[in-house]
This record gives sequence, structure tokens and C-alpha cells, in this order.
Amino acid sequence: MAKYRIAWLPGDGIGNDVMEAARIVLDAIELDAEYPHGEIGWEFWVAEGDPLPERTIELLRNCDCALFGAITSKPKDEAANELSPELQGKGFIYRSPIVRLRQLFDLAVNLRPCKAFKGNPLNYRDDIDLVVFRENTEDLYSGVEFRPVPDELNDVLSRNNKNFERFADVPAGDMAISLRIITKSASERIIRAAFEYAKKHDYKTVTVVEKPNVIRETSGMMVETAREIAREFPGIELWETNIDAMCMWLVKNPQNYGVLVSSNMFGDIISDLCAQLVGGLGFAASGNIGKDLAVFEPTHGSAPKYAGKYKVNPTAMLITVKLMLDWLGEEKRAAALYEAIARVIAEGRIRTYDMGGSDSTLDMAHAVSDNVKSLL
Repeated sequence: MAKYRIAWLPGDGIGNDVMEAARIVLDAIELDAEYPHGEIGWEFWVAEGDPLPERTIELLRNCDCALFGAITSKPKDEAANELSPELQGKGFIYRSPIVRLRQLFDLAVNLRPCKAFKGNPLNYRDDIDLVVFRENTEDLYSGVEFRPVPDELNDVLSRNNKNFERFADVPAGDMAISLRIITKSASERIIRAAFEYAKKHDYKTVTVVEKPNVIRETSGMMVETAREIAREFPGIELWETNIDAMCMWLVKNPQNYGVLVSSNMFGDIISDLCAQLVGGLGFAASGNIGKDLAVFEPTHGSAPKYAGKYKVNPTAMLITVKLMLDWLGEEKRAAALYEAIARVIAEGRIRTYDMGGSDSTLDMAHAVSDNVKSLL
């Protein structure tokens, strides 16, 4: 029996391409694992009305972790129109399967490292070393939304918040409400994770990124919690900044920052900005980490027009594999893989189209694979 059981979730689009690259590298490092296949993605939405079938959820309950490729997501009405004819009009509503996975398995910590590789021609600067901690289960992504707005909700809001009075007479069908829900426990969990990571990896600062001067209650709770937890880590300085200012400062002086922590939507925004500073989404890896399960994925999306062409940069997926190895406790293999990626990029002999080259997804994977073998 293999030491690890890792759910294999290619998804769709270029998910299949980058997962093939991942398997080349995993085979090279000889990880003692089995990889049961899980069905997830757009084809299952179209055929079954569910992009995350129950059989896949059950598979995940019996695995140590999962490696996930990419998935297509579309707005509600467009998704409904693409359902098989026999399913249309039967009440199926599309929900992002990765968001559902995060909530279903309480994968509260979203870890997104963004470190510049030496020799990457796409670097904004060569001295960037950022790590984003994004709360993964709440905020505006919690799915508590209303359109049309029920009369009873309208009445409650009108009675309890003077700021809502100007909306009270808006027709129910002309207004939509999405609730930004932030809890104390989730705030504590993500902020503590950020500080513990900073302590373990010798980062000197943790920056909480919110907007408490305007979004007073929810962002206010995040900042208050950060101040409380910071007292437990006297060797790490807490910085506080607003989301809009953070975007400006990341472009101006990204080298000044280390660990960033934020709520779900703001964390989503700044992590893409941080990724672009070190080469773009082709270098953007992430881990969705819970107490009993973790799902690791690149953040670049499915890019359907490139599916099957083996054109895209697999580096994000290969760094994602490194994050998975770290989480499994395979530090030696994780370090060797990261060094192998760094060597290939520094040499500049193999480069995908985004880096100005013409090598394929699998060319990059094989180059990393050859290097990692020499390091183990």
C-alpha cells in the first residue's frame, strides 16, 4: 500500500496539460503515492448539473490531500444555458466547485507564495518575496446573496440600519444584496497562520490588508484581531494598510513587504497582483489548507483556448506540487523540486511562450524532472 493517497483532479481546459506535467515530476521524485482520479469540471455541470459530483466528494474524504488542475467557471445565466437540454429549467444553479470544496471541507487557509526566480525575464523586480494568506471560506464568497430581495429582509434592514433607508423603496427585482460575512474564529485562524508562517520562515513583518475606515465592522474585526494576535509574536512587526493603498505600495515598493494577510476577496485581489510581480499567473501556486484535508492548485484558471496544446507555463503547477510536498512533510523532496525549478529558470535554456520562448509545457516539466533527479 502506498504511503499517500492523493486525489487527482485535472478538471478541464489546461488543467489536464499542467497535471500531466505534474505527474512527470512526481514520478521523477519517486513519491510513494497513489493517485485516484476524481471527476470535476465543466463537462459534469453540462451533463449532470453538478461540476462537483458527490462521488468526487466521497473520494476526497478518503484521501490525504488533492492536486487540482483548473476549472472553467461562468456566470449564472451563461452556465444555465449550457446545461444539457434535458436539465434546463429544472432549477440547477451553478456554483464554483473549488469555492464549494473550500467551504465543504473547511479549507480555511489559502496560501499563495510569490517569490521571484533569478533569471525570470518577467520579474518586476528580482528581490520580491511575498506570501499571501487569504481567508478562504467567508466574506463575499460565502454565497449568501439575494436577488430579488425578500420583503422580510428589506423590512429588517430598514428597521436596523439607517444607511439602508435610501434603498427601502427600491423594487425588489431592481436590487441585489451580497452579504460580507466575517467571523472572529475565521479571522483568528487565518491571522494566526500568517504569523506562525512568518515566525517559521523568518519574515520580519505581517501586513493586514483591509479597509476598516469604510467597511467598519467586518474589516474592523479583522484588524482588531490582527492586533490581538500580534502581541503573541513580539519578534514580528504588524503593519496595517488599506486594500487600495496596498495595491499602490506593491507596485511601488514590493520588496518592502513579506507576509500579507487578508479576507477572502481582498486576498484574492492582492494575490493576483503579487503573482504578476513575479511573472504572472504562470508562476502562481496555492494551497487550500484545512485541518484534515488540503487541496493544492495553480491559480491561473482553465484557459480553454490553450487546452491540449501544451503551450502554457507549468511552473505554477510545479510550485503547487512543492507546496503539497511541504504539507505532506516531504521537505527533502520539496526543497529539491524548488531548486530544480529555479535552475531551469536561471539557465534560460527552456522557456515557454510567456517567457519569450517556444518550448512546451512538457518540455519544461522534463527539464525540471532531469534536474530534480540529480538533486535527490
